[in-house]
Amino acid sequence: MENEEKKGIFFAAFAYALWGLLPIYWKFLSDVSPDEILANRVFWSFWFMMVLLAATGNLRAFKVEGLSLLKKKKRLLALFAASALISLNWFFYIWAVNTNQMVEASLGYYINPLVSVLLGVIVLKEVLSKAQVISFILALIGVLIITISYGVFPWIAFTLAFSFGLYGLVKKMIKVDPAIGLTLETLTIMPAALIYMGFLFQNSSPALFAGNWNIDLLLIGAGAATAVPLLFFAKGAQKIPLYMIGFLQYIAPTLTLILGIFIYNEPFTLIDLISFVFIWSSLTLFTFSRSKWYMARPRSLKKAAGQ
Repeated sequence: MENEEKKGIFFAAFAYALWGLLPIYWKFLSDVSPDEILANRVFWSFWFMMVLLAATGNLRAFKVEGLSLLKKKKRLLALFAASALISLNWFFYIWAVNTNQMVEASLGYYINPLVSVLLGVIVLKEVLSKAQVISFILALIGVLIITISYGVFPWIAFTLAFSFGLYGLVKKMIKVDPAIGLTLETLTIMPAALIYMGFLFQNSSPALFAGNWNIDLLLIGAGAATAVPLLFFAKGAQKIPLYMIGFLQYIAPTLTLILGIFIYNEPFTLIDLISFVFIWSSLTLFTFSRSKWYMARPRSLKKAAGQ
């Protein structure tokens, strides 16, 4: 294996590991409301990214990209949509973690790749292979088992899966450097975050700067906690093929599932196990079918795809 590919695997795996362990960070903020955590996450992510862009000499590229987006209404609308979708995803993920629903949150990110492909079929008119159709049927069985046993549709999992899947779809319309893209997305949603934070300071008792330095540091650090995994992922994704990312992406929900069951003692019944087995089988079939398709492609096509 080439040295660059090894580096790529390390960077991508490290990013997914950070995402999988991030619930520990949000648990330290369990006394803070999810909406206030989200507002701080947006606010401090933007300033963290601005400092990073300045340190790497990319502020000019950020300005150029921002001005370019202002001239193109479709891309600007896509940016607003991406900002809204990722904010929705962040909110429900934080809320799920801090209300002891990490198992269902992990389910959302397990089914996210399948949702992304489904959106590709519906929106981009992509065609599924037989293996992918079977993988969808297996996943559907797993979800139906959970729904019937709980008596309640797993809406948290589907909200996380579809918000992130739609976010990825919309991002295809913007196509900017990941660091610049994240900065623009947080800038877009920044006014709403500032208004909400101002409202809290005027009308209630916000957790930020209330005298607890641990909480203050954690809320401010949410910016780095948001940006660092994304930057590692972007660095790794440039060096490894798409099918390898497909294997690595299950690190995050697996770690979250382990944390939920063994560290935070969330219930995981036999019915849960059976449904997850169907979903894991679905993902295994789906991932291997994608990797076999990728490996079978001519080298010229791989080069053209930037892999």
